Amino acid sequence: MGTPGEGLGRCSHALIRGVPESLASGEGGGAGLPALDLAKAQREHGVLGGKLRQRLGLQLLELPPEESLPLGPLLGDTAVIQGDTALITRPWSPARRPEVDGVRKALQDLGLRIVEMGDENATLDGTDVLFTGREFFVGLSKWTNHRGAEIVADTFRDFAVSTVPVSGPSHLRGLCGMGGPRTVVAGSSDAAQKAVRAMAVLTDHPYASLTLPDDAAADCLFLRPGLPGVPPFLLHRGGGDLPNSQEALQKLSDVTLVPVSCSELEKAGAGLSSLCLVLSTRPHS
Repeated sequence: MGTPGEGLGRCSHALIRGVPESLASGEGGGAGLPALDLAKAQREHGVLGGKLRQRLGLQLLELPPEESLPLGPLLGDTAVIQGDTALITRPWSPARRPEVDGVRKALQDLGLRIVEMGDENATLDGTDVLFTGREFFVGLSKWTNHRGAEIVADTFRDFAVSTVPVSGPSHLRGLCGMGGPRTVVAGSSDAAQKAVRAMAVLTDHPYASLTLPDDAAADCLFLRPGLPGVPPFLLHRGGGDLPNSQEALQKLSDVTLVPVSCSELEKAGAGLSSLCLVLSTRPHS
């Protein structure tokens, strides 16, 4: 079957969605979330898109902002993509479910096979799903339930799918992520450490582990560029956002570190991996 991580295939496209004014005003952020600095949030988003396109060499597809979808930029919650298959999710919040429509169309236009979640009892946010290259872990959280995890397993039958309890308000990928083809990175909080210990018990594959001071630093993206001979990248939160985690990230010597910021967008609940969808195969023409 190969080595852990080889299923994290070479990337060709990234999908993002612009930041609407309604997000910056706090209208869609949810109770208790502050209003955002719109210009700063848009700058962060623009830099992220630029890094995906110029630094990582991906073809960038940007959906326009929609004022009726304040949390639309968090499109990582709307789909789970592996190979040429895209599972369109059913977000926990009913107000967010219309976000999937534009994403579905964009992925259809790229030639991906679309799988829908037809069960009204299922909830699934994409950032509760961590793919290691050999298997899926699905966080059972406030946002994602057992039925949602079962549909992930039904959709991606070539891979083992295990469920991981997630405590607190976070998604699974807000606590841990892949720092390389064989390395799981996790934050230092009790919730993050419980999640990574559960993953270690459930897996049959050997992964190294690295603990980072900040949970948010583990919300990173390990990406193999489509260009031959180019080493893999780790897109991660930079020192301006999370200075305490930068020294630990330097221990990931088998990747090229690419820092970005999303400190303003984080106020609306955005983690780095929620701000883009990356296709790990070349879509059909």
